[in-house]
Amino acid sequence: MPPLTDDTLWAILNDDLDDDAVNRLVWQGLGYRETANGWDASTVEAAWAEKYPEPPNFIESRPATVQLTRSIPPEHKQLLKEELGFKGYTIDQLIPRLTRRATMVNWLLSYRKQQAKSST
Repeated sequence: MPPLTDDTLWAILNDDLDDDAVNRLVWQGLGYRETANGWDASTVEAAWAEKYPEPPNFIESRPATVQLTRSIPPEHKQLLKEELGFKGYTIDQLIPRLTRRATMVNWLLSYRKQQAKSST
């Protein structure tokens, strides 16, 4: 997995990182672990594990992306702008695939911020 750096996050926004890697970064943050027998969701929050015993493909699933958006704390909703200076996509780029990637980056930014806070 690529490290959770600003360069990685920009690669997601710019569609330079493949969908599988992007999904795996979020799955890892949510607590999903791949085993020889499938997926282990024992460290995934109950709300996620109940609805998604196996990690969802956020690029393809609107409901999963909506749940991901709702799981971002209100104080972290603007991290795309605040930390990356992301101004959004142009009108011709407003397709579900890219907007879902932006949601995933915002979630990853929130996750990264929470991890940094808990390690101090």
